[in-house]
Amino acid sequence: MKKVELKDVKPYQAPKHFNMVALKLHGKEETGAQKFWMGLSHFLPGGGAEYDASPTEKIYFVLDGEVTVINQQERITLKAWDSIHIGANEGREIINESNQPASMLVVINYPDA
Repeated sequence: MKKVELKDVKPYQAPKHFNMVALKLHGKEETGAQKFWMGLSHFLPGGGAEYDASPTEKIYFVLDGEVTVINQQERITLKAWDSIHIGANEGREIINESNQPASMLVVINYPDA
């Protein structure tokens, strides 16, 4: 077991993200998790992520506020305690369209897992 205290976690720059802060809570380097990693993303109003796809699955779980996830077919707004699964190679864009910050847990498998 390895406990992670939020006060000890360092932010990192997530590619293609804007007006947000990303914190990697668990992963190979942080806690030895081998199959997936977990992060905490804080999006300012208007913050988000550009449209992109990756070979990994993702789960987004909104803790506070709301974010909108957009793909080529639909637009889904997630509020506190809502979650969504994004399949491998499925493109998506994220945007906080509200006037309040939003916080979201992100779980992503490692490509080789």
